[in-house]
Amino acid sequence: MKPSGTLHLIPVGLGDAPVSAWLPSSVQELAGRLTTYIAENAKTARAFLKLVGTAAPLQEITIHTLGPKTDAREIRQWLELADKGGEIGLVSEAGCPAVADPGAKVAAMAHEMGIRVAPWVGPSSILLALMASGLDGQRFVFHGYAPVEPGERAKRLRHWEAESRKQHQSQILIETPYRNDAMFETLKQALHGRTRLCIARSLTTGDEWIRTHTVEHWKTLPPPDLSKKPAIFLFLAG
Repeated sequence: MKPSGTLHLIPVGLGDAPVSAWLPSSVQELAGRLTTYIAENAKTARAFLKLVGTAAPLQEITIHTLGPKTDAREIRQWLELADKGGEIGLVSEAGCPAVADPGAKVAAMAHEMGIRVAPWVGPSSILLALMASGLDGQRFVFHGYAPVEPGERAKRLRHWEAESRKQHQSQILIETPYRNDAMFETLKQALHGRTRLCIARSLTTGDEWIRTHTVEHWKTLPPPDLSKKPAIFLFLAG
């Protein structure tokens, strides 16, 4: 019987905030003792490890970069350490790895290889936003990104609103920070006035801001400060 190795799924921060505010000390200790990581972005992974503190010098920690062109064979090679009984950390660029994140294919390969996959507690922007929104937390769907082209984006949002009305289902989406303002304007124009829209900005940071109003009411308010800031948009048809 082969030794039991582990792939540890370790959340990282969503923004500039003390690590003690969003990561339990036990997870910090775990992250600090691992010497091999798979990361979406090596630079942000090193910044995270510097924040939590590492038992080994940072330059001695191996970080494999998971990119769009990373194939299954390479991932399998990275996981050989865990396949032989060792431990590997998996981190996202922000938040929870493998949720709306390419790390999912690493977790899938670990299961295929018979490696234990261990999720650890930390911030998930999707769940934090849903928790705070006041929208339906029993039925919800995360779409990722809407189309970039304005006409297609509006059409897709109306389709999701119809599904929300039919299923009584909260709809969750994200946008690239520099397109947040455009997304907000499209949401206001495309959705019905009675639809409730939540905007959650800069979660877990000192700049955190979360509001839920009907679309009709949003139209009467000054636009929120969303430019170049991480945000999540949620809505539930009225």
